[in-house]
Amino acid sequence: MIIDFHTHVLPPSFQRDLEALRSRDATFAALFSNKQQMATAEDLVTALDEDGVDAAVAVGYGWCDPAMARESNDYLLDSARQHPDKIIPFCSVHPAWGDDALAEIERCVAQGARGIGELHPTSQGIDLATDPQMDGLMELAVRHNLPVMVHGSEPVGHAYPGKGGVTPEVLLAFAQRYPRNIIVCAHWGGGLPFYSLMPEVRDALTNVYFDSAVTPFLYSPNVFPVAIRAAGAEHVLFASDFPLVRPKRVLEQARESLEAAGMSSALDAVLHDNAARLLGLT
Repeated sequence: MIIDFHTHVLPPSFQRDLEALRSRDATFAALFSNKQQMATAEDLVTALDEDGVDAAVAVGYGWCDPAMARESNDYLLDSARQHPDKIIPFCSVHPAWGDDALAEIERCVAQGARGIGELHPTSQGIDLATDPQMDGLMELAVRHNLPVMVHGSEPVGHAYPGKGGVTPEVLLAFAQRYPRNIIVCAHWGGGLPFYSLMPEVRDALTNVYFDSAVTPFLYSPNVFPVAIRAAGAEHVLFASDFPLVRPKRVLEQARESLEAAGMSSALDAVLHDNAARLLGLT
């Protein structure tokens, strides 16, 4: 079984109201310049079937507008009900909403949400290392055993929409602040797994995982064996960032690079076992 740990779907209404929604939400404006970047639940299921992937985690975005967050969360939950064997929903909130954010998470968990995220600290204006409004969200995540997915940003390299400034230094401070939480750093955590070769960093990453979302836009396929050697196969999650990248493209990179490196034994952990453990799947 193969699980894609990072995909996005949005309500069809978001495509119709593109310009209006960009004016309402800073994260939406940063990420979406055209409708081609969006997908529905049906698009995701079709891609999974065509690409030989069994199921996918569908995450939200780091919303700034509460109404958009709720509509997106409702769509993810409804999509999971319609495709229970294919879609595993997360829910997204803004920590600055305080009790309202916690209430929204509780509402979504009661309806089947398996995690929180994706958070976008740059566009949401969150300081992961110091913002006291993170405390309630992270404590609730511990209580419900929910992974928290956070966008990661490379401190070097090319610019792209939504890149932000959530660099390895920021993510490490976040992990050190909340050692009891399961934290998923999207996009290889901006390169944080490479610093696992430093013992003091590795010790802080016990409950931290790195997904491979949008790998073809960021790294050569060798990122898979390099990250696994540095952080351990038990900390790596196969992910595509559909619809930006098809699952098959990242899946082929993972298989080919690990086979070439003589590390095929890591594939089960990366493609399924780690995700199943975090999500409580049997």
